[in-house]
Amino acid sequence: MARVCDICGKGTTAGRKIARRGRAKHRGGVGIKTTGVSTRAFRANLQRVRALVNGAPKRMRVCAKCIRDGKITKAVK
Repeated sequence: MARVCDICGKGTTAGRKIARRGRAKHRGGVGIKTTGVSTRAFRANLQRVRALVNGAPKRMRVCAKCIRDGKITKAVK
């Protein structure tokens, strides 16, 4: 499956992008209005790394959080 971390399963989640206009009330305006709402994708920060799996190097797609947390051991060339 595309865009999914091979370790934790983190993938793409859906969200919304809100477009606003106007001047804030505390700055002397009449307030901020919402002019549109569109859908967007929050994509995981995936990196392609060579990791050791059962003692053998394997190329994997791993999210940056799993790399930082030390859930994989990188294979040296």
